[in-house]
Amino acid sequence: MALIFNMTLMKLTVAQLNYHIGNFSGNKDKICKAIEKAKTAGSDLIVFSELCIPGYPPLDLLDRIEFIEQCNKTVLEIAGECTGITAIVGSPTLNKRAEGKKLFNSALVLSEGKIIFSANKALLPTYDIFDEYRYFEPEKQFSVFLFKGLKLAITICEDLWDEQPFDNEFEKTRLYTVSPMEELIKQDPDIIINIAASPFSYTKIEAKENIFISKATKYKIPVISVNQTGGQTELIFDGASILVNEKGKVFNQLPFFEEAIETYSFESIKSGSIKNETKSDPVPLIHKALVTGLGDYFTKSGIKNSIIGLSGGIDSALCLCLAVDALGNDNVRALLMPSRYSSDHSVKDAVALAVSLGVRYDIINIEKPFKAFEEDLSTVFRGKERDVTEENIQARIRAILLMAISNKYGCIVLNTSNKSEAAVGYGTLYGDMAGGLSVIGDVYKTDVYRLAAYINRDSEIIPENIIKKLPSAELRPDQFDTDSLPDYNLLDSILYQYIELQKPASRIIMEGSDKDTVLKVIRMIDFNEYKRYQAPPVLRISSKAFGAGRRMPLVARY
Repeated sequence: MALIFNMTLMKLTVAQLNYHIGNFSGNKDKICKAIEKAKTAGSDLIVFSELCIPGYPPLDLLDRIEFIEQCNKTVLEIAGECTGITAIVGSPTLNKRAEGKKLFNSALVLSEGKIIFSANKALLPTYDIFDEYRYFEPEKQFSVFLFKGLKLAITICEDLWDEQPFDNEFEKTRLYTVSPMEELIKQDPDIIINIAASPFSYTKIEAKENIFISKATKYKIPVISVNQTGGQTELIFDGASILVNEKGKVFNQLPFFEEAIETYSFESIKSGSIKNETKSDPVPLIHKALVTGLGDYFTKSGIKNSIIGLSGGIDSALCLCLAVDALGNDNVRALLMPSRYSSDHSVKDAVALAVSLGVRYDIINIEKPFKAFEEDLSTVFRGKERDVTEENIQARIRAILLMAISNKYGCIVLNTSNKSEAAVGYGTLYGDMAGGLSVIGDVYKTDVYRLAAYINRDSEIIPENIIKKLPSAELRPDQFDTDSLPDYNLLDSILYQYIELQKPASRIIMEGSDKDTVLKVIRMIDFNEYKRYQAPPVLRISSKAFGAGRRMPLVARY
């Protein structure tokens, strides 16, 4: 009876916050303010996310002893604020055992100025963007934490994800030889608390939720998982912290891509009203993710201003809308750079969009520098037919103009290439691939249109002409993307199967796609790896983005 009584009376606070890597004072301030708010609500325990002290992921900053010392110092300062309340925070800690790597990824329980308990992460992911085994020693000993008569099974992110579905069917659903929860459940815990740093993927929304539901159902105890939110360069953390009761029903879920601090009693989790199950359209979440990632990249870099090359096409139009949402129109400017091949309606549509968004725009025609290059190269190119070389010169002139304004006015060039183009190399190195950040480099062309429709859901912001016109780089007369690429619906289907699902060509063909088209597309993907290697960082919204999560050799013959 004592356990039931304590469980129903105890209050717990979930703190879903947006941290900044290495900003110890800023992170500490957020955490301490959340602790004060939880105290005011009469909470007994407040839970923060994985590695909240340094921010996630700190990468090779973990190799610096002064960085670890600052983590330890900050933890003790926060512990001093934990009077009358207990907090669970995530931080790296030194491994004081005789063997193993120098650090643990730890969940630390703080109370009355002290660290009173620690649980170390056992399952250290090394797939996709994760490389935790590079830094941390995996834990092999497990114990619950006794708190006010309750046994808490404290786990860290992957420790609860020992069985998970993968997009790639070649992967095993069980990656590890040990299950922390199978060890902890032997000690009869009353609740599972999971602190996480789980990045957003629009293909994993339901699968992630189902992991917590399945664990609560399997072990017949509530699960509370606390995730961080906000952007950290390429990675965008969605928040969406979740509370699941012992019957596997979702009691509540915190908002996506927002900070939130909410307090609950165990009585309400066990017997209160249950959150209505709704299947969410991923497009609004993708939009919110991109705005979050873009805004945090600028805020955390200490840079305010951006510039976009606005062509009159749908990709740059979408990027301009996202930038205005993230940064405000005062901090975004557009540069229109028409050539002899640019259609009148492209320029008019681009101007109309800039005006409707209240964005400053300038127009510089590239005819003069293009002619100068043609003249200067005429002797060297004598006897050669015009080809992609002249197209690339135009793209590189535009990059020079954008970078000149970037240098002069201190603004970041936002790259506007989409994932479909990046996949098949439909872009010019040091030209339209230039920029400080790739806004939609993880968004397939077909999803670009869906995002444009979402932006126009209430009123026309992106001119309808931009959405309806056939995609074209406008680098030669009567040029269209379909001159060298399959229709984007077909192309994106092949790309998704090859990149995200990692299906071999034979499987894609067997399932109904045209053999010649599949082989052509895959050759383009593989050949253009060298281009993507030199691309700017890409805001990640899928399960397999170009960049750190997809590592391919540049000179492989396979």
